[in-house]
Amino acid sequence: MARANNSRTLLDRITMWSPALLLGALAALTFWLDSQVQEPPPRRDGTLRHEPDLFVEGFRAVTLDASGKVTQSISGRRAEHFPDDLTTEIEDVTMAQTEAGKPAFRISAKRARITGNREEVFFTGNVRATREAGPESPGEKPTGPIIVTTEYLHVIPGKDLARTDQAVTIEEPRGIIQSVGLELDNKAKTLKLRSAVRGTLQPQALPK
Repeated sequence: MARANNSRTLLDRITMWSPALLLGALAALTFWLDSQVQEPPPRRDGTLRHEPDLFVEGFRAVTLDASGKVTQSISGRRAEHFPDDLTTEIEDVTMAQTEAGKPAFRISAKRARITGNREEVFFTGNVRATREAGPESPGEKPTGPIIVTTEYLHVIPGKDLARTDQAVTIEEPRGIIQSVGLELDNKAKTLKLRSAVRGTLQPQALPK
């Protein structure tokens, strides 16, 4: 019973990470890119190569709240925009959510690809998602931090989905869980660990 309760608690904490948190950060970048890109002239050779029409190096785009504080940001070593499929590829990317009153959330990777419709993000290479320590809602006891690491993560912000078919590790103060494959459905509040699941979680101390 203790193990089941621990698993449910971990699930609840992870599903607080709604992939929709990425939407504001993506909007900050894509809005800026759109303002820089002009419609390319039509090609006369009958082909449309997958070549960037715009690149930015050492960039950081932010979203501000009404008081001027940064709530969401995205940064990278280099971003490239491709006119043939409207995708954006970013090297050494970091996205962050720092909303007041909530634990900060960050995700970083060697590379990210944002689809042209901005509905999907593919992170690859040393993917690390971190929910920093803090209360999950006002008045609650602080928890965390929680860290998820993998080599590949597919995020669909509009559907609150995140999944991978690669090895994944979930770490938090009470223990560690490892699996091959993961699917997080934040709307349904479900977390599926696909195979080769192993790890340990220390039972929570009962209130006195």
